[in-house]
Amino acid sequence: MSETDSCDVLIVGGGPGGSSCAWGLRESGLDVLILDKATFPRDKVCAGWITPAVAELLELDLKDYSQGHVLQPISRFRTGLIGGSTLHTEYPETVSYGIRRCEFDHYLLQRCGARTRLGESFQSLERTADGWLVNGNLSAKMVIGAGGHFCPVAREINDKHAGDHSVVLAQETEVQLTPEQQQRCRVQPDTPELYFCRDFKGYAWCFLKDGYLNVGIGREGEKQLSTARDEFTEYLDREQRVPRDILGKFKGHAYRLYGLQKRTIIDDALLLIGDAAGLASPQSGEGIRPAIESGLMAADVLQNCQPNFEKGQLQVYQDRLLERFGPWPDEPAHSMLPDVFRQFLGRQLMGTQWFTRKVLLDRWFLQQHLPPLVRS
Repeated sequence: MSETDSCDVLIVGGGPGGSSCAWGLRESGLDVLILDKATFPRDKVCAGWITPAVAELLELDLKDYSQGHVLQPISRFRTGLIGGSTLHTEYPETVSYGIRRCEFDHYLLQRCGARTRLGESFQSLERTADGWLVNGNLSAKMVIGAGGHFCPVAREINDKHAGDHSVVLAQETEVQLTPEQQQRCRVQPDTPELYFCRDFKGYAWCFLKDGYLNVGIGREGEKQLSTARDEFTEYLDREQRVPRDILGKFKGHAYRLYGLQKRTIIDDALLLIGDAAGLASPQSGEGIRPAIESGLMAADVLQNCQPNFEKGQLQVYQDRLLERFGPWPDEPAHSMLPDVFRQFLGRQLMGTQWFTRKVLLDRWFLQQHLPPLVRS
């Protein structure tokens, strides 16, 4: 697109964070435009589940969404160590829903009400008297970076050579199984399987949702992730959980764990949300809920401070993030426990039903300790 365009708020990235921010601004009177290099629906590497808290925050009609979209109720979990014993944990009600990101993201983008420029990459960002000029032909009073871990807007205001100790690298595959393949796969649709690495520097998963099998693994700062992936798929095949021959090609992605390293998330007429701000849960890596919550928090702040989008006015957004997700450390965080002791303690705790239910699942993965987000 060569002709000049303009908007009040430009959101770079059409994922759940970006579309939720646009949805939150739908009655603000602001002209909102979403820019994304992909065309939707598009594939997205993610295990793919949302909690009832996310559905409520987005005012999702789950009955309506389930018509034509995968929405797999989850009430059980199988957990353990790769190569070790496992535990089953059952809940009396649905505690989460399996989704396919290609469907979920497209649904949110379509309903958000914003204009879109899809299939167009972010190329450049220049300051102007009234805000920003993007790609040389798009002027915006306010820019929001919502493009995930590799968001180009985030790179504009953060050290491009920051340490990677807070970054998780992951690989995942999602395939639609034939009826014969589903008979050979022992993963149950309402029971995601979570397997922690023996050094507790990452975990792997298997999840079957309406005939789509998702298998993946993520590890902190891992340079040889493919080796860990192969060891995991061999384990699944050996345990007759998932035959290796039904798995498709693995795709990679990355995200930054929250609270391990300080990050710049606001500037004059600019802020970051979701994975671009490094908001993934430090225990589980879950990023959908933080992306959506940060997008809605940003929308509330922009409505209250318009038309002044100076950094001082946006400080309240950063304050609310820190209040919601916890403070940043003054220095990069490191474990106080020696690796050997941490691994021994982890193995002992992982074998107990109480820790698995109350900490690993309720707190780390389902985030049931977080109260509902109160919007301003």
